[in-house]
Amino acid sequence: MTELLRQAISEIEKLPAEQQDAIASRLMAELKDEQAWSARFETTTDEQWDRLAHMVRQEIANGETVSLV
Repeated sequence: MTELLRQAISEIEKLPAEQQDAIASRLMAELKDEQAWSARFETTTDEQWDRLAHMVRQEIANGETVSLV
């Protein structure tokens, strides 16, 4: 366990049980979401990435995007 995580848990332990459970629920949801994203990325094929890149290039060429800068 990292020092930062240890510090966070130490602070959470000082909270009432209801707040601890609320934070734990948010953390668990975040972990589940992160695992789902990782699984999706791991199963994405090169062909799918190529199609996505082609779609993005088309949107840029068609002026369908907005500059972030």
